[in-house]
Amino acid sequence: MAEQLAEIGVFGGSGFYSLLEHREERRVETPYGEPSDALHLGEIGGRRVAFLPRHGARHQYPAHVVNYRANLWAMKEVGVTRILGPCAAGSLQRHVRPGDFVVCDQFVDRTSGRADTFYMGPHAVHISTAEPYCPEVGPLAVEAARGLGIPVHERGTVVVIQGPRFSTRAESRWFASQGWEVINMTQYPECALARELELCYTNVSLITDYDAGVAAESGVQAVSADAVVRVFNENNARLRDLLHALIPRIPSERSCPCGHALQGATL
Repeated sequence: MAEQLAEIGVFGGSGFYSLLEHREERRVETPYGEPSDALHLGEIGGRRVAFLPRHGARHQYPAHVVNYRANLWAMKEVGVTRILGPCAAGSLQRHVRPGDFVVCDQFVDRTSGRADTFYMGPHAVHISTAEPYCPEVGPLAVEAARGLGIPVHERGTVVVIQGPRFSTRAESRWFASQGWEVINMTQYPECALARELELCYTNVSLITDYDAGVAAESGVQAVSADAVVRVFNENNARLRDLLHALIPRIPSERSCPCGHALQGATL
């Protein structure tokens, strides 16, 4: 890495580019192929930020084919040390309502076949994901959301499904019965790959709907792609406000363990 072009990375939609001051586009080559799109570099509140739409500028990459390794590698290549990963998500619990934000602190992986590690040998590398999300930035996100009057849950477990289909009612009820709050298709391996690169990773889940099992019990319509997009677009303005409030609060120096994730991880 020749120079630090950004310190904070955000995975989000193309609408977020308008947030950046003095924006420039940068294409990054990686050993894992092309990222979902070019990086857009600029400033928010005096901080250097890189934006990348995880699904591509035209949302052409569904969750199960996103090149997560290339996306994370590109962020690190331009100097990013902290990743913010907002995402659309469904609710598995009645008290987590559409329109709420959830700052997740745990994930459960139910995906299959995704390229989910940078370490393919000859050495075995076993990172710890006991606490997969950054313990320093997560509370700052909650604080910023509350300051803006956004209904926010300060913790939650997201179960990550393979997609592109949504869950059956039976699957959804099973997930809900475990006490998990959020369901999504992108948090894994994005979160774990960030840890392998010793990057901080913070999730903000934008709840767009009740998942199929909860919807059936609540007497509301089951999740649909149209409903997800509609509510996500309605939440975009609040998410932009949150990023504007959060990014200047993030300390330049890291005091969390994320930057030392590889210590003792190699056999």
